[in-house]
Amino acid sequence: MRFDRSTRAAAACAAILAGAAALFLSAGAQAQTPVRFSLDWRWEGPAAPFAVALDKGYFKAEGLDVTIDPAAGSREPISRVASGTYDAGFGDVNSLVRFRDENPGTDIKAVMVIYDRPPFALIGRKSRGISTDVASLQGKKFGAPVADGAFAQWPIFKSVNKIDDSTMKFENVGFPVREPMLAQGDVDAVFGFSMSSYINLKSRGVPAEDIVVLLMSDYGVDLYGNTIIVSEKFAKEKPEAVKGLLRAIMKGVQDTIKDPSAAVDSIIKRNDVAKKDVELERLKMVLDQNILTPWVKANGFGGIAKDRFAQSLDQIGLTFTYKKKPAVEEVFTEEFLPPAEQRKVSP
Repeated sequence: MRFDRSTRAAAACAAILAGAAALFLSAGAQAQTPVRFSLDWRWEGPAAPFAVALDKGYFKAEGLDVTIDPAAGSREPISRVASGTYDAGFGDVNSLVRFRDENPGTDIKAVMVIYDRPPFALIGRKSRGISTDVASLQGKKFGAPVADGAFAQWPIFKSVNKIDDSTMKFENVGFPVREPMLAQGDVDAVFGFSMSSYINLKSRGVPAEDIVVLLMSDYGVDLYGNTIIVSEKFAKEKPEAVKGLLRAIMKGVQDTIKDPSAAVDSIIKRNDVAKKDVELERLKMVLDQNILTPWVKANGFGGIAKDRFAQSLDQIGLTFTYKKKPAVEEVFTEEFLPPAEQRKVSP
């Protein structure tokens, strides 16, 4: 009888342990929250922090199963997140402001600044008469894709620099032919992202000394650049997942800053036509011009200066007429950011 009782007790204990193990495994599987994330462009140097976070398991450590897809420009992540097909993305905050105004009721938020200064630029050639003096732009012909984020800021650039553009010609060109046209001399300058157009021109044989880059942020365009954006649904239903996403991205950024060369290796494995030296140069340009700004070095990564953001909203108003100008807090929130002391960067 004692044997029977012991047997039954052992069996019951085994059943309980088996059930507990199954429950544990089930909970572990459920802990990996799926997150679909959109880049702003292809897998190139500037996307290294996201690739690093994937390869080093930073997302998984936060309980996230993150899928990252390329996009066709810094505006596309906004429409992707707005449609609900993506939970989060890496997109231009200035385009986000306009999208929200044009689509009332859309409450996509920016939650972490990646580009403290935007890469918007005019890229020209000395041999075509372009210099760092804005007066050299008079009478010139520009390759200006209508969908380009940099060209969208031209009203701000010409306003703060008091430029009369009546003598200038703006030709709507496709992204693939923008740099080739400048390399061939069909236009004198183009609008684009500095790290993309500069590198693309060099790859087409244009000497570096003949390339002139006018970063709009050096000429009074006081905007922020790309940020991490999240959908209203994702933020409300899974706030801890949003916080985990930002912690993982922050670690990817910090690792990329410490070792850009190793970070680019994570890009090369995802882009079989990319060349390491090219993507490393592109990444270093972004780190120097857009990410590691004096403000970020002093205040840490990911946040904003509220007065500057308010000023940027004023400048964005020069590019279109607001239906209802937003408050800073309606566009950007710091509630999901890691503590400030964890966001320090060491170049």
